[in-house]
Amino acid sequence: MYPGTMSPEEWRARGEMLSLPDGRVFVLQMAAASQAVPVLLLHGFPTSSWDFAAVARALGEARPLIFLDFLGFGFSEKPRDMGYSLFEQADVVCQVVRHLGHPRVHLVAHDMGTSVATELLARRERRLLPFEVSSLTLMNGSVHIELASLSIGQHLLRSPLGPVFARINNRRTFKVQMRRIFGTPPSESDLDGMWDLVAREDGAVNFPKIIEYTRERSRFRRRWIGALERLDLPALVAWGRRDPIAVAAIAEALAREIPGAELVWWDDLGHYPQVEAPERVASVLREFVARA
Repeated sequence: MYPGTMSPEEWRARGEMLSLPDGRVFVLQMAAASQAVPVLLLHGFPTSSWDFAAVARALGEARPLIFLDFLGFGFSEKPRDMGYSLFEQADVVCQVVRHLGHPRVHLVAHDMGTSVATELLARRERRLLPFEVSSLTLMNGSVHIELASLSIGQHLLRSPLGPVFARINNRRTFKVQMRRIFGTPPSESDLDGMWDLVAREDGAVNFPKIIEYTRERSRFRRRWIGALERLDLPALVAWGRRDPIAVAAIAEALAREIPGAELVWWDDLGHYPQVEAPERVASVLREFVARA
């Protein structure tokens, strides 16, 4: 764990549970001395907002920060009867931002969060988003699912064996899978914290249902890629080049199709840049958001 980073329980103690129409959602706000537009950070699969704990520390108090755990993840409720569509998760984001009363945010998204972000942008384009977006940052997400190289675990979860694999998955197998997608070796405390949040309320049982978001990326490709192609906001594509899943070709495609997008590479990092090198990620985010 990065020195000085909050443990999962410390992270939880800083946040609150919001009772929203779709369920109880964990939200953490970090205030700042300034009244600047806040940064909303969206996490990925299969982990949680705690992925950004070290980045939050590195960003300091220059700007307000908002974190949330999607339903089915982290400290949020993990209902068995939810569809876990990306559309439902986008609804959750809208409910959170509306509840907090923010008219505008900078949007930073990683992994599955990148697809939630594209749905938010599709709603913005149709004037259906209840808040404005000042800028967009996409990090290591398989928005172009046709270019992605899914892990063995993801393939198993998508298969008829998914429910069985989800139930037999344990701390050891989780760590083996996660180590393969890091560019720099993760600490045991990072992996333990991630697993503890996955395992809360037997959350992994929902993963065969949640992993269907990867198929939604194909089904709604034109809606989401189209929103990026027509985007009229400052945009940053920031990528760990050693990612074996959301490969470099995805970052290159995004940078080509988003008008005016900047592309930043971290050559030695993998799928979790914000965990692997939080200071460097925070520096890039801080500079980009300030300019945006």
